[in-house]
Amino acid sequence: MANTKAITDTLERKKIKRAARKAAPAKGPRAGARGESKQKLKKASRGKSKR
Repeated sequence: MANTKAITDTLERKKIKRAARKAAPAKGPRAGARGESKQKLKKASRGKSKR
C-alpha cells in the first residue's frame, strides 16, 4: 500500500489508500485457518467451581 503519512487531509488519504487497494493483486485463498498460529488456552479445571 502507498505510504500516506505525509498527507494530512483525511479524505484525500482515504482516496489514495482505496485506489492502492483496488490496484493491488488479489491475495488468493488462505493457506491455513486464520487463528492456527494463535496460542491455545488450556481449559479451566472441570468439576466443582473454584470459589
